[in-house]
Amino acid sequence: METVNLETALQNIQRLTGNIETVIKGKHDQIKFVLTALLAKGHILLEDNPGTGKTVMAKALAHSISGSMGGDEVSFKRIQFTPDLLPMDLLGSHIFDDVKKEFIFKKGPLFTNILLADEINRASPKVQSALLECMAENQITMGEVTYKLSNLFFTIATQNPVEMEGTYPLPAAQLDRFFIKIIFGYVDEETELNIYKDYLGINQNLENIKRVLGIDEVLFLQKQCEQVFIHDEIIKAVRNIVWATRRNNDIVLSASTRSGITFLKCLKAYSLVNGRSYVIEDDVKALAQPVLHHRLIYRNKEAKAAALNNIVTAEMDRLSKLKITRG
Repeated sequence: METVNLETALQNIQRLTGNIETVIKGKHDQIKFVLTALLAKGHILLEDNPGTGKTVMAKALAHSISGSMGGDEVSFKRIQFTPDLLPMDLLGSHIFDDVKKEFIFKKGPLFTNILLADEINRASPKVQSALLECMAENQITMGEVTYKLSNLFFTIATQNPVEMEGTYPLPAAQLDRFFIKIIFGYVDEETELNIYKDYLGINQNLENIKRVLGIDEVLFLQKQCEQVFIHDEIIKAVRNIVWATRRNNDIVLSASTRSGITFLKCLKAYSLVNGRSYVIEDDVKALAQPVLHHRLIYRNKEAKAAALNNIVTAEMDRLSKLKITRG
């Protein structure tokens, strides 16, 4: 097994984080979760009211990465989801070429490196389902032809709170494609005041944001995540949490085996984002809600607020009694 090149990985992560923070103020933890999903080769769902910086976060990340060292910017597409959107608006369609006298496939905006699916829950479930194959398998099938997507394909989806008028709840299968879901949240009062004082400078930073990493370097970081050490007891903790969701009477739809694998991938990536080549117990606590909560269906609101938290607390108590050695 290869060892993690921690120094190089950490330098690259710090460069990327610092670059994004020239535009996104007071969101250090949220940026860590976004980078965790990226390095785990997954996707992330950001939920909150309009105007909290979700779209700017996606743009800042995309503009921070270039096609290669000194190359062009990565391909970045934004799709504004609306009720009248159709699957072909995402995937693409066949059009007739008058010169060749045949139908040719015109690729849609899903053929990109970084995708911003803005207000994803304003489109119908039929349109949302167009994302399932590309997010899970990194490919798009049109008729009898399958098109492979780039090795770097990352979806940042934003979602308005489900209570907001004109929204459709995301189907369980769609939610399961997102490795992490977080509430983006408002900044603290002092940070917001500083944003008001320098909003012109922040906008200028976004327009002139530096490209600090190449695609190859991002792929290198993804590969480095796979080498992060995770102790058998922490793997067992993930198994225990997943199984506990299946035995809990307050949880109607429990976590799947794929959920557990996703949890492990995110633990490794989160450790690297935090400058470690090994997973610690606190990583389990930090990621359990963002990785698992949106995949579960609860019996009622009270269960939704407490069931998973109780399961994780019990498992953290078990881990705290063990002496886990690091790799």
